[in-house]
Amino acid sequence: MLRRFTPVIVVFATALLSACSSTMAPVAGTDNVCVGEVQPMPPGVVEVADPALLARALGAPLQGKLCQGKVGQLQAGQTLTVYRVWDSSKPYTALGGWWSLQRPQGPRDAYRLANDICPSWSALDHLSRCTLKPGARMVLGPGQSAQCGETQIYPPSAVNQVYLPNDAQHQQVVVEHCEDLGSWPTPP
Repeated sequence: MLRRFTPVIVVFATALLSACSSTMAPVAGTDNVCVGEVQPMPPGVVEVADPALLARALGAPLQGKLCQGKVGQLQAGQTLTVYRVWDSSKPYTALGGWWSLQRPQGPRDAYRLANDICPSWSALDHLSRCTLKPGARMVLGPGQSAQCGETQIYPPSAVNQVYLPNDAQHQQVVVEHCEDLGSWPTPP
């Protein structure tokens, strides 16, 4: 009796694993996998299918980006505030791709670890607040592990981040009404 069901079980297990593999990845050489869950989309944002955008936001183990995620689109007539901590020595990074839904809090090293941001990637010393343009798409999910140099590894994080497909160099940004909130973290 078991022999008749074995192919069905194998097909079901294979389908289940392949469905998970598009949004989750283990960390090479460790027992770590994605941690946390993708938060529900914020009010006014509906989940949509956009495999290409999702693929841009997901990172391989030890490479940063997101470990898993879902794509959302801001509906007409809705507003969504997003925040970005960036490197003031590189002004062109002010409208980069990585944002958060909540105003970032210090200390800097804790924020860096929670969001898997290597020191060599950004000084994380300046804060901006913008709104997402109606109809814009975003990817929401927890962070992938990141290797920062030879010995420093940030593990996957349960903290949800927002990936926006901004390309400021080509004047293609999905945010508007941006405000410079100054140096970060703000002294107590």
